[in-house]
Amino acid sequence: MKKYFQFEELGTNYRREILGGFTTFLAMAYILVVNPMTLTLQSVTDYPEALRMDYGAVFVATALSAVIGSIIMGLVARYPLSLAPGLGLNAFFAYTVVLVNGSPWQHALAAVFISGVFFLLLTLTGLREKLINAIPIELKLAVGAGIGLFIAFIGMQSAGIIVNNDATLVGLGDFTNGNTLLAIFGLIVTIILMVKGVKAGVFYGMIITSIVGMIFGLIDVPHKIVDKVPSIEPTFGALFSSFGDSSFYTTTMLGVILTFLFVDFFDNAGTLVAVANQAGFVKDNKLPRAGKALISDSIATISGSILGTSTVTSFVESTAGVAAGARTGFASLVTAALFILSLFFFPVLSVITAPVTAPALIIVGILMVSSLGKIDWSKFEIAVPAFFTMVAMPLTYSIATGIAVGFIFYPITMIVKGRAKDIHPIMYFFFVIFVLYFIFLK
Repeated sequence: MKKYFQFEELGTNYRREILGGFTTFLAMAYILVVNPMTLTLQSVTDYPEALRMDYGAVFVATALSAVIGSIIMGLVARYPLSLAPGLGLNAFFAYTVVLVNGSPWQHALAAVFISGVFFLLLTLTGLREKLINAIPIELKLAVGAGIGLFIAFIGMQSAGIIVNNDATLVGLGDFTNGNTLLAIFGLIVTIILMVKGVKAGVFYGMIITSIVGMIFGLIDVPHKIVDKVPSIEPTFGALFSSFGDSSFYTTTMLGVILTFLFVDFFDNAGTLVAVANQAGFVKDNKLPRAGKALISDSIATISGSILGTSTVTSFVESTAGVAAGARTGFASLVTAALFILSLFFFPVLSVITAPVTAPALIIVGILMVSSLGKIDWSKFEIAVPAFFTMVAMPLTYSIATGIAVGFIFYPITMIVKGRAKDIHPIMYFFFVIFVLYFIFLK
């Protein structure tokens, strides 16, 4: 085991790897609650129950997809990088594809499956890296920041901090409401923990907020700590019914598939580079075993869609495990084992409500927006597409629209500035695709 994971060469040991894997799990364990709540649209009170995904099944799918992705990443790519259904992509799945577009969740899962298959084929041919490299870094950073703003906005909505206002579109919520106050309390506690440098600050913040909510009668006290694992039957393999449904084959769904492709491109590549840099793996601007890492992500996404969850991607929270000492894929195996154990604690996790998860969404949004500092705002031809990419996501309630707007403005501003030679030919292809997106899909 030590030889396979190169413990001696990387200066690590079992203790550091186990601690790193455990730290990563604590930092990303919130996804076990946030993902089921997002995909089942718990914050949308007037949504028909018959059209919702089954909460228990999504919980199991979330945990199992994290297990599969992390094991493959650990054994094949040997990176201390864990995977799970990604925030932002799950929001697009639930709030854009299902809620706004009105597509059945089975169709959304089918779109994730198709995108996963494309990911795998593109990775095996080496084209995936080329497509990623063709997109300017400024737009990659803006996409990440825009998703962060969108996630934070959803968190504020589910907390009741931001509400509908017919005069101004949005406004402040009722700060005398118990659930809203609980969410604000959770946000403050989580911020304090994060500022103090607590690695699993988001997870601990949720625990503290849940306990306070139970004390004040805002959250039900669980009757059990451990119970049998919920059935995954309601979602397992449900996507395959979409292929026999003629309503699935629309231009709108094509746009959905492309969005899953593009967003996961940026998300996974950025996280992979971030973790690899922190662990000291990048040499001469090259990332060893990058292809194997991307294959791990592709297989995890395909498996996750079959189980019943949105796109599975690398989690930037893995940097917490690296900071704790993890240097090899053994840490990812430890994280996977902990996700397996979490399946039996469904009674505890299932009582966690929107006011508890909202602070986690807001904090993750803050972390993602930090990428804005790396964009050169002094160059207006760059600032325009980056700004529109970022701001259009929360304002239009659509990640796809934000990406489309930014990718349309980029070649326009660059050509006008006289920098047409700096535009990769693939970006012109994206320009045409997204112009057609607005003409035919919107």
